[in-house]
Amino acid sequence: MEAIFHFSGQIVKGKGNGKKVGMPTANLAWRETDTDLPKLGVYISRIVINSVCYLGLTNFGRRPSVDDEERISLETYILDFDQEILGKQADLYLLHYIRETKKFPSLQETQQQVLRDIETLRAYFQEK
Repeated sequence: MEAIFHFSGQIVKGKGNGKKVGMPTANLAWRETDTDLPKLGVYISRIVINSVCYLGLTNFGRRPSVDDEERISLETYILDFDQEILGKQADLYLLHYIRETKKFPSLQETQQQVLRDIETLRAYFQEK
């Protein structure tokens, strides 16, 4: 399965909004030096940490539901994962674009959309 884009970097501390709704994310530090970046939005992804590959759901872009920052973030919800990985190196592979980033009125509505996106992710890998 070929990746649309590859990022490599250290997992850094985020704001903890995902954790508040039971969906913690791995926030990857990356450099904005690349001029050929992927489209902003939500992707099905694979993330490799300590030589182990996990399935993920990645947002590459702004986070309009939780802040007004202009900075582009790179955060991945890792499916069926519960480990402390802060400070670890990771390789992130964006595999399939799902949708654009949207602003939701609440974290709960954001969570509901992410749950739908996770179903899309599971269906994607069942078909492969």
